[in-house]
Amino acid sequence: MSAGAASETARYLAQADEFGAHNYHPLPIVVAEAFGAWVTDVEGKRYLDCLAAYSALNFGHGHPVLVDAAKAQLDRLTLTSRAFHNDRLGPFLEGLARLAGKEMVLPMNTGAEAVESAIKVARAWGYRVKGVEHDRATIVVANGNFHGRTTTIVSFSDDPDARADFGPYTPGFVSVPYGDADALAAAVDDDTVAVLIEPIQGEAGIVIPPDGYLAAVRRITRERNVLFIADEIQSGLGRTGATFHCENVGVIPDLYLLGKALGGGIVPVSAVVGDASVLGVLRPGEHGSTFGGNPLAAAVGLAVVGLLESGDYQRRAAALGARMRQRLDALVGRGVVEVRSAGLWAGVDIDPALATGREVAERLAERGVLAKDTHGSTIRLAPPIVVEPEELDWAVDQLEAVLAELASA
Repeated sequence: MSAGAASETARYLAQADEFGAHNYHPLPIVVAEAFGAWVTDVEGKRYLDCLAAYSALNFGHGHPVLVDAAKAQLDRLTLTSRAFHNDRLGPFLEGLARLAGKEMVLPMNTGAEAVESAIKVARAWGYRVKGVEHDRATIVVANGNFHGRTTTIVSFSDDPDARADFGPYTPGFVSVPYGDADALAAAVDDDTVAVLIEPIQGEAGIVIPPDGYLAAVRRITRERNVLFIADEIQSGLGRTGATFHCENVGVIPDLYLLGKALGGGIVPVSAVVGDASVLGVLRPGEHGSTFGGNPLAAAVGLAVVGLLESGDYQRRAAALGARMRQRLDALVGRGVVEVRSAGLWAGVDIDPALATGREVAERLAERGVLAKDTHGSTIRLAPPIVVEPEELDWAVDQLEAVLAELASA
């Protein structure tokens, strides 16, 4: 590394530290270019991206189909607001609805906006369709959840980093242990309008519920006339080996919440997807977004839908995920305590006596692999689905080497 390159990194880091709010604690890597599963920093060093922007880059950096769709739209039309129609929105809405097997789409921008939108829709449905008394609607959520960081969403978070000092909190939520169907059933009453859960809890460390849990949620919500809202913002769009993780367990929720990969790593795109019997409760003027459904986002989103229609990416994620899981399982007892995975998405619990997740992530970065820690001793692995098998093997090799170094230190 030249002194000039090193000073460039230091300059960028100092600039971000001085002028940026300190709401993140990123690894000291300054990325300048990226393609496929690889990124290059300002010093010219290459890294295998095993985080994929928390699954926003399921199709890799700079996917030609997605970039071409964005470039073509940039020359035509980028924004009208929803005061008018645009010629990309209709095709995108139809394409996404068909992909999800639903009738209607509410387009937004970020994942948190999709969650907030679903909360509003569920409450309106509760009052207008179910007949819940005004201002009494409740939504059942799960402990350990992560649905975003807006004030309403952190009101039902039990993560102190996300919640502390941001009250007063929004009422109307009842939290139960994740994976406990009996507790969920007991929490549902006549005022319950929805159950909002992640089919897999991503930020919690890729926590997968017990077999039969999601099916039980579907049965309970159907029996009690309650909406089942599945937050598939991280787990959806190919990541777990299916278009939606709910498909892996044969469950169809009332509403899908989508985001991250829906924008192809190019623009923020999110959506609430459901049938007209639910989304149809919204009336003009009750909810909206200046940028939601903008032509550029719709063009990219439609291209993402096109990539998923064949099922090739879903099958690739399943096959590569099985390969990754086999390699990771071999590390259990050798610095790894537990591995949880679904498709090409894994949570790896590092032995806390050996190192923190942050320390492992830092050592991986030194070896050219980008991953991120969560909840102390867990690291998450979610490489783009375009990663090659030998690249995936190499990444696990680096993890194995890091663990060996730590054990011998």
